[in-house]
Amino acid sequence: MNDFQQYMNLIGDAAKTLLQRTKQRPATGIILGSGLGKLADSIEDADIIPYAEIPGFKQSTAVGHKGNLIFGRLNGTPVVAMQGRFHYYEGYAMQDVVFPVRVLNALGVKRLLVSNAAGGMNPDFAVGDLMIITDHISFMPNPLIGKNLDQLGPRFPDMTTVYSKSLRAKAHARAAELGVTLREGVYVAETGPTYETPAEYRMFRLLGGDAVGMSTVPEVIAARHCGMEIFGMSVITNCAKDLGDDCLNDGDDVVRAADRAADTMTELFKALV
Repeated sequence: MNDFQQYMNLIGDAAKTLLQRTKQRPATGIILGSGLGKLADSIEDADIIPYAEIPGFKQSTAVGHKGNLIFGRLNGTPVVAMQGRFHYYEGYAMQDVVFPVRVLNALGVKRLLVSNAAGGMNPDFAVGDLMIITDHISFMPNPLIGKNLDQLGPRFPDMTTVYSKSLRAKAHARAAELGVTLREGVYVAETGPTYETPAEYRMFRLLGGDAVGMSTVPEVIAARHCGMEIFGMSVITNCAKDLGDDCLNDGDDVVRAADRAADTMTELFKALV
């Protein structure tokens, strides 16, 4: 049996295991990034399955990532939420990073909501802002490199309109009801785990980026390959304009800033499911 067939079999094994562990059959998946796992507390009738109990799932080692797959209802709608993700910087291959998305696809998920904590490069942004992702720029290896998984999607997926305009409009409408102003912008993905240098911030900004982080884009590419509808949101947890010799990026600060924005993001995601 070749590696390709083993990978496809592993997707099937993971999906079978999950179908045996829950009666929930959601069409919406959610990926919760650093400090944003709090949204999981709003999921009712929850079936919580640790990643360690799912075939093919790796362990999430990043700060603020609990490592659970949660099936339940959000705002009355069946959902499945990843309480923590896998990152390339953790030493995982891209096929491991996007494996959960492919399992969600096998479970029948058609819509994917992704969130992350990001550094703000747009000078108009402030810590705590929520930015709807309108597009992305990637400095990561593409997860579709290698033999194409023809059962999942085409060899050359189109990437011109990755982030759903209709879901973005719904988010803005709900934000207006809450009295919240949402930002929009381009998310830049780089490998990490080092935070960006001031020169890198300037370069990414010149290229058209508004926020930068170490995740999300591989999952989005895999979801796009599978034909999912995608919505992405970044919590701005630190800003390039605030950095100086006596003010450095800190992982714990990122989690704390994301946690403060989690309640608002939860209300927005409730409107999208």
